[in-house]
Order: sequence, then C-alpha cells, then structure tokens
Amino acid sequence: MTDDRIEPLNWRPQFIDYLYVSLTNATAFSPTDTLPLTPMAKSVMGVQALVSLVTIGLIISRAVNIL
Repeated sequence: MTDDRIEPLNWRPQFIDYLYVSLTNATAFSPTDTLPLTPMAKSVMGVQALVSLVTIGLIISRAVNIL
C-alpha cells in the first residue's frame, strides 16, 4: 500500500481482499505470499483453495470409510 505505482491512490481493501487473505491463511493450499491484484483473480484463487480443501476432505473420508 506504500507504492503508488501498483494501485490507484484511493485504493482501500474491500471485502474480497480480506476474504482472500483469511481463506489462504486458513487453508494453506494456495500461495499466501503471492497476492493477486484483481478481485476476479482473488476469487478464482480462493475457489481453487476451497476445491483443494474439499478434495482432501473427500479422500480422507473415503480412506476412513474403507477402514
């Protein structure tokens, strides 16, 4: 937020910004050090993190069910 060449001068974090950061920190299935700049990119990367979390959950639940 200190470099004015990246974002507009009046930019402030919105809901999608906070949602993306909390999602990536909570799941750790997506890069938390790489921050996309557009809301669409944040949404897509957030969906990817959720899909990864659900996939891992389904695989673990299937393995427990087999046992």
